[in-house]
Formats: sequence, C-alpha cells, structure tokens
Amino acid sequence: MSEQAQDKVTPVSPWAPFAHSAFALLWTATLVSNIGTWVHNAGAGWLMTTLDPSPAIVALVQAATALPVFLFALFAGTLADRVDKRRFLIIVNMVISVVTLGLAVLVALGWMTPLGLLAFTFLIGTGAAFMAPAWQAIVPELVPRESLQPAIALNGLGINISRAIGPALAGALIISIGLAAPFAVNAATYIVIIGALLAWKRPPVPARTLPPEPLLGGMLTGLRHAIHNEPLKATLVRALSYFTFASAYWALLPLVARAIPGGGAGLYGTLLGAVGSGAVVGALALPKIREQLDTNVLQASGAAVTAVAMVGLGLATSAWFAVPAAFLGGLGWIAVLTSLNVSAQTALPNWVRARGLSIFIMVFFGCMAAGSIVWGQIATYTSLTTALVSAAVGALVAIPLTWRSRLGQGEHRDLTPAMSWGTPVIGDSFDDSPDRGPVLVTISYVIEEQDTDAFLQAIHGLSAERYRNGADSWGVYQDAAEPDIWCEWFFLSSWAEHLRQHDRVTRHDQDLHDAVRVYHGGDAPPEVRHYLAPIRTASQRRPADK
Repeated sequence: MSEQAQDKVTPVSPWAPFAHSAFALLWTATLVSNIGTWVHNAGAGWLMTTLDPSPAIVALVQAATALPVFLFALFAGTLADRVDKRRFLIIVNMVISVVTLGLAVLVALGWMTPLGLLAFTFLIGTGAAFMAPAWQAIVPELVPRESLQPAIALNGLGINISRAIGPALAGALIISIGLAAPFAVNAATYIVIIGALLAWKRPPVPARTLPPEPLLGGMLTGLRHAIHNEPLKATLVRALSYFTFASAYWALLPLVARAIPGGGAGLYGTLLGAVGSGAVVGALALPKIREQLDTNVLQASGAAVTAVAMVGLGLATSAWFAVPAAFLGGLGWIAVLTSLNVSAQTALPNWVRARGLSIFIMVFFGCMAAGSIVWGQIATYTSLTTALVSAAVGALVAIPLTWRSRLGQGEHRDLTPAMSWGTPVIGDSFDDSPDRGPVLVTISYVIEEQDTDAFLQAIHGLSAERYRNGADSWGVYQDAAEPDIWCEWFFLSSWAEHLRQHDRVTRHDQDLHDAVRVYHGGDAPPEVRHYLAPIRTASQRRPADK
C-alpha cells in the first residue's frame, strides 16, 4: 500500500464525539468561554489602536499573548502530567477570571496605558500557557481513539464559531457600552467553564505506585522524548514552517481594518467574523475532504489558501475585497491546524501527552509571538502590503522545503501500554530506594556473525525508543573475548525512572524489541542486568556536597 493511501482514514461521522456526554458538556462550556476569549482579543486589539496606533505596538498585543505560552508551556505540561488535570484546570480558570476582571475595572476607570495593557495581556497569556497542555491532553479521555480526529475538528469548529460570534459581539459591546465591556464579559464566561469542569465526572485513574517525577527531570524527559519521536518532530517542522508566516495574518489584521477607507472597530469585527465563518465551513467539510486528500496534501493546501488570503488582505482597498480574503484565511487556518493537531496527538502516548503537546504549543505560540514582532516591524518600515505579501511568499516556499517531514506517522502506531516487561529481579537485601541512582541496565545478546549487520541496524533503531522512554545515554558494544556476544547498555537517572520506563513501553515499542531479539541465538532469552550507583554516606561525600 502506498504511503499516501495509508494516510487516508476511514471516515467517521463528524458529530460522533457528541455521543459522549463528557465531550458534549465540555465542548459546550468551552464554546461559551471561547466566545468570551474572542470578545476579549478583539477588544484588546482595538483598545491598543486607540492607545497607540503604531503597527509595531499593535502587533505587540499578539506577541504578549503568545510569548508566555512559549516560555511556560513545557513547565505547564510537565505539571499537568503530574497532577489531576481536572482540578488543575479549575484553579487556572479561576485565576484567569480574577485577572481579567481586574483589567476590565482599570479600563472602565480610564487608567489603562499601552504598557499596562501589554502587562495584563502577558498575565492572561501566562494563564493560557498553564491551561493549554492540560486541556488538549484530556481530549483522548473524552472520546475513543477512532473519534479523536472529529473531536479535534469539533474543538476547532467551536473555536471558530466563537471567532465568528466573539468579534462581532465585541464591536457591539464597545459601541453600545464601552471599551471595558469585552473584558468584563470574558471574565464572566470563565464561570461557565469552571462549572462544567466541576460537573465532569472524570474516570478514576490508577493509583500511583511511584513518586511523581521531579519537575526539572520531567521537563528533560519530555524534551528527550520529543527529540527522539520522529512523528512528533515531523509535525513540529511543518508547524514551524507554517506559523512563522501565518502569524502576519493575525498580527496585522487590526491594521488592515483601520487602513481600509471607512474601516474601524466594526470592520475589524466583521473580518474576524469572516475568518471564523470560513473556519466553520472548513471544519464541516474536513471529513469529506480527508476522504480525498491525505493529511500532508491537506495541510499544504491549507497553507496555500492562507497565503492567498494574506495577499488578498494586503491588496484590499475595500471591505468587499477584504472580507472574502478573511473568509479564505479561515478555511486555510482550520485545515492546517486540524492536520497538525491530529498529527501531534497521535504521535504521543498518554504518559507524556501533556508535555509533548506543550512542545507543539510552544512552537505554535513562539512562532506567533516572534512572527508578530517581525511582521509588525516590517509593516512599520515598509507597508502593510509588503509585509503581508512577503509572508504569503514565505508560506508558499515553505511547502516544498518541508515536504519530506510527513504528517500522521503516528496514526498507524499502537501506543497503548504493552505491559510486557516483568518486574526487575533484585536481591532480598538490596536497597531499591526509588531515588537511588543513576542506574545502568545491560542486555546481552548472542548474535551469529552472518546476522551482525542486520542486528546492528535493528538495535540502532531501538535506541530512539530507549531515549523516548527515559534513558539519558545509550550504546552497544561487542565482547572482545567472545565476538558473538553483544552488550546493549543504557543509563537512567534513578531506580524510580527505570520502573517508570517499564510502564511507558508501548506495543509499538515492543515490536521494535521483537525486531532486535529475533537475531538472538542463545538458548535462553537475552540476559538483563541492573546496576545501581553505590549509596554515598555522609563521610563519603565531598565537602561541596554537604
């Protein structure tokens, strides 16, 4: 079967996830909350144009939203993998609600400044950074795997329904009540999502038998997993190549609305509504489109449509031209975002899902933050048209340059726990304290000479699995006295980390192990040994360690 045919999926009803009550509850609450978010975003963008209309300053609103996600997402993802995600999300939403209400009060009193707005935007973005990995990581808990793609598409649909409603509502609120109203409405919508999270009865998770991972060690494990996860790396490359240029679309949209004759807050809301409408239409059409196009072609097509939309906005001289261009941008955006999100989700096992998604989110928001600053500066020193057309050209050039980074590689991998590793054999008097380490694991294979090359190729393919699941170094050596004996070794930071490694092995990983062990020629299975560093007493420690 061809690679392209493998990427195509058996269609599932786009509405199938709504058959699961938990998904329906949280999707509805999220829709209300996202309407508040887009009301807020439109209000913040327009407020900054009244405080300081410089393109560079206006673009900083987008940067201040995205930068904290880039800075804190990995830490937040590591934290989310350690704690109860439902309780974590409730607390974060409560904090963001209070901060947003404070912003509304200051705007109502007329005390807001450009720097103050950027500071509040950064704080709210920090809350979003802590919320995003946990929120995305719970999606597979709400629906079965076969409904994951439509669930992600429906989440995108909800975001874009809110994008269609929110900006128009923001414009109406600003005109009828004032600039503080969008922020007050957003603060109130957090109550809805908090209520839904309180009502959600999350299935019980197995009790931990090991202490939680240290935060720093957990972050390093997440990074190491991403570095050695080829499907995720391919997704990150494609995301980087798209968001770097698509960031110009979002950062400069308020200025497009202001630059068009007769434009203003109303036109800005209309443009954002057109983006949302295009994304809604795209989300509804995606199941049928995916029957005809594989994930890679779909993502590339979406990027090309986004580029056309940016050219249209850059050349627009009236709302009649700008609104259809914004609609096209929504179509392209949802096609790309859904393709990338599904590819990232299916590349990750549950134990590292929040951390892996946090790295994807870091790339997304890092590109949006840096791109917003760069494209704002380009627009300041040249023109809006130059900035948007240049971004469009870059988005088109990136398609062939990143084509070899294939999306959806994880869709055909079984990442459920294999539970195939037995409990390590230890002596009765052995001190196996969880924090004792580092740990050296050795595995001895008997390999016939004619199988050596094939064995080495297979075992080097296995090395990535060792790193993904917790090893921080790995190697393979041949015995000088008995050349048919080969020793694979890897180090882990602690005994607890090695026991976690046992739990992390997926069925796909087990297939890699089997592909190596098929070359083992001994009568008994490969011999596995565990070595732990000695426990250092107080008298053995160096002065600097005391």
